[in-house]
Order: sequence, then structure tokens, then C-alpha cells
Amino acid sequence: MAGDAAGAVAPVVETQAGQVRGAVVDGVLAFKGVPYAAPTAGAARFLPPSPPVAWAGVRDATAYSGHAPQMGLRPASRPELADLYGVGDTSAPTEDCLSVNVWTPAADGAKRPVMVWLHGGAFSYGTGNGERSRGSRLARRGDVVVVCVNHRLNILGFLDLSAQGDAWRHSGNAGMLDIVAALEWVRDNIAAFGGDPGCVTVFGESGGGGKVCTLMGMPAAQGLFHRAVVQSGAVVLHRTQERAARLTDAVLQELGTDAAGLAAVPLERLMAAVAPAQRALGPSARPLLDRYPFGPVVDGEVLPRQVFAPDASALSAHIPLLIGDMKDESASFVATDDAMWFRTLDEAELRRRVAALAGGDADRVIAAYRAANPGMNPAELLIAIKTDAEFRLRSLLVAERQAALRAAPVFMYSFEWETPVHEGRLKSPHALDVPFVFDTLDLTRAHGDRAEAFALSALMAETWIAFARTGRPAHPNLPDWPAFDTARRATMVLDAECRLVHDPRPHGRIWADIAG
Repeated sequence: MAGDAAGAVAPVVETQAGQVRGAVVDGVLAFKGVPYAAPTAGAARFLPPSPPVAWAGVRDATAYSGHAPQMGLRPASRPELADLYGVGDTSAPTEDCLSVNVWTPAADGAKRPVMVWLHGGAFSYGTGNGERSRGSRLARRGDVVVVCVNHRLNILGFLDLSAQGDAWRHSGNAGMLDIVAALEWVRDNIAAFGGDPGCVTVFGESGGGGKVCTLMGMPAAQGLFHRAVVQSGAVVLHRTQERAARLTDAVLQELGTDAAGLAAVPLERLMAAVAPAQRALGPSARPLLDRYPFGPVVDGEVLPRQVFAPDASALSAHIPLLIGDMKDESASFVATDDAMWFRTLDEAELRRRVAALAGGDADRVIAAYRAANPGMNPAELLIAIKTDAEFRLRSLLVAERQAALRAAPVFMYSFEWETPVHEGRLKSPHALDVPFVFDTLDLTRAHGDRAEAFALSALMAETWIAFARTGRPAHPNLPDWPAFDTARRATMVLDAECRLVHDPRPHGRIWADIAG
């Protein structure tokens, strides 16, 4: 791997389950594929995680050990964008996926802030092993410990079998209980890697941000983290038990078995049941706020209530929150559509697509966005509309409701630097911020060789590190960044020239009324 020091090895570190030896990457110590829980195949499917199986001797931790099964679930991408964010995870899918990757400047007694990364992928796909989230750069730049988590996803992590028997009463939240187990591993082991278990930040993008939101409402996660960062992935509504049960019924019908028989179903067949079951379930009654067919479920125990509806749960009122999104989130999602990619969308099609989101409010929405953006063509208008409807709406609601608790500060940002690649069609798309935060922009093609991109990446990495260290996203090259409230709506615009803006894009709040 680029960045590895040839022949260099890390010292042996003692964990509660046994000793591990890693390698030196980018001048810091890397321990990959360290198990925080036991394998979850066979009879352990859908059950809460159990402690890792202890091992004798020194375990090799120099290579990624695999990621959660997700075959066939990742949405199609335009071929030109396939490697925009660098080399993906080449490790194999496996049900033995409950592992962490730890990056640390030194395995000593220093109490460094710990940053725990939860990857994106809508609770259904993704990995903690990708190059763009290589934790070595953050660890080196900020003298912090970075931990990237792999956990169960999709049907394996969120199939609610609670109605099938008490043994499975937590199965609908198994993937989130995995993350809690990873945080418990951090609490119990991270000091040996030079980290401070009393200063832990959870941060995640897209579905990873949704995981952060979920942790904020989980009693089992309390005390395991002390700051939270949600990047383009706020969750307002989690699944209800009724909707989760209907999806489970569709899965069992598709597979022709009951819960007891699922342990013996081949993995490939289990994964193949995901898409038809989701089609049989159909859309949520509130699709702008309830977006994950397979995702956490409000079960009254693991997740006692909706975390941010109708207000924010008091469980994490004391947690400082950094939250924001991308100016043009939806640009990458619509890129497979030639009418959007080549900007040939006409007015009639614009209205039809907006109506699919806004119903009878479509004309009102189009008029509001056209007034605010008079130079945009129909395709650009649709990107702006979908971005606010499908992303910014939820970020704003979570920020507003968390700030209303008046217990810990909320800081809001908007990432607005536009990548010049592909003639600038993507602007500021979903997930572009990840390599900026991880200081891995050079491992991608998204920077377009622009010096200001690398300067912004350094600034963002250091700002996220500052937040992890102090609970405030301060940086000498940023304007003063006050906490968010609904009176002024202070928002830091992250761009080649960063600036503080009060209430940016106010027309986008139209979606709060439409979403209900």
C-alpha cells in the first residue's frame, strides 16, 4: 500500500483478547482487522454481538480482514465516476466482519483524543477499509487516534425478527449493537494504543452520519462517546416496528423459511432476498424523513424512541454536535441520467420529478428555487431541489432540535467547494468531503490539481481534530464560528475562501412544511 514504510513493523500491543502487531503507515502505527466481537455467521446470525474469541500468541494486524456482505446492493454509478474517490476496498465480504482498524502516532501512555469513524452506505453497504478513510493522515496531523469500524449491514444487521421469538428481540438493531460493542472495545482497549477513552468523538458521513444520530438516542451508547459529527447523513425518523415487521414478512416469504431456518440459508441467497423484499415493502409514508428500509428500528429498548422526532432525545443533550452537508449532494446520485449529466432536462420533466418529491407543492417549490437561483437551468434546479429535500432538510431539523435542548453547542457547516473534474458537472457532490476530512485528497481524482483544494483539506482535517479535542471547531484560518440557533442560523461555508453566513439558502426550508 502506498504510504507503508517498507519492512517497518509496529510494536506489539496487548488487547483484552490477545496481542496484535501492525505496521507503519505514513509514519504512524496501523493495526488493521482487529476483532472487537466474535464472528456472526450460522447460529450467531441476527443475534447481538458477543466478545471476541481470545487468541494465543501475536495476531497479525497488518492487512484489512474483510467487510460486511453487501453483494448487489450498491447503487450503480456513472462509469466515469467509478474511481473518483480513489481505490476502493479490495478485501473480501465476510460474516466475520466485526473488526476495527486503529491508527495511532504511538502505542504509549499518552491520552490522545480518539476519533471513531462510521462509514457511509445507507446502513446497507460501505466499508471502514477504504483508502479515502485511511486514518494515518489524521492521526499524524493531529496527534489523535483514529478508529474505523466495520459492522453488520442490510439484512444481516437490521432484519427485525423480534416477533419470531425472544432470542431475536434485538435483531432489528444488531448492526447498531455492533457499533456499541466497538465503542466498548475502544473504552476497554484504546489506552494501550495511546488513546483517551474519556475523549471519544464519533463521526460519520451519509449512512455513517445516520449511525451517529442513532447512537445519540441509544442508552447502551451513553458514556462511550463525548462529541458527535454528522456529515450529510442526519436521521430524523427511524423505522417503526410495524414497518420493520412488514419488511421481515416479505423477506421470509421470499426465502420460504422462518426465523429458525435463516441460519442455514446460504449467504448469497440471503443477500438476493434484499431487493425483492424492499420492493414488496414499498415506500414509507414519509419518504423525505424515513429513508432506510433496512436500518435501526424504534423497539422501545435498544432504541426507546425516535431520536429527533418530534424533538431531540435528552439522552445526548450534553454532546457537542458538528453537523452539515454538501451544497450539491444530489449531483452524483443523478449522474447516471444523461439528461442530468448533459444538462438537457426540460421544464416538463423538471416538474414531473419535483412532483414526485413535493406532490401538489411542485409549482411552489420550483418557483421558490428559480427566484433564488435565476441563472440555473432545469437540471441544475433539480439538483438544488433534491439536495435540500433529501439531505439538507434532515440536517436542519436535527440541528434545530438538538440546539433547542440548550445543553451543548451545535455547529453547522455547508461544504461548497466545487470539484472541477468532468467539466464541473458535479459541483459539491455527496461524499466529496470524506477525503478532505481524512487528509487523503491526494489519493483521489476529485481535487483537479487545485492548490486551494489541498489547503481546504488541511483546514478541514485540523478543524475536525480541534472539535474532537475541545468540542469546538476552531481554526486560525476560519472566521469566528458561533453555535447554531434558530434566531441567526450561523453556518460556516467551507470553500476556497471560508466565510460565516447566517441562514444560507433560506428558501430550502420550504421542505420542512412539505415533509410534515
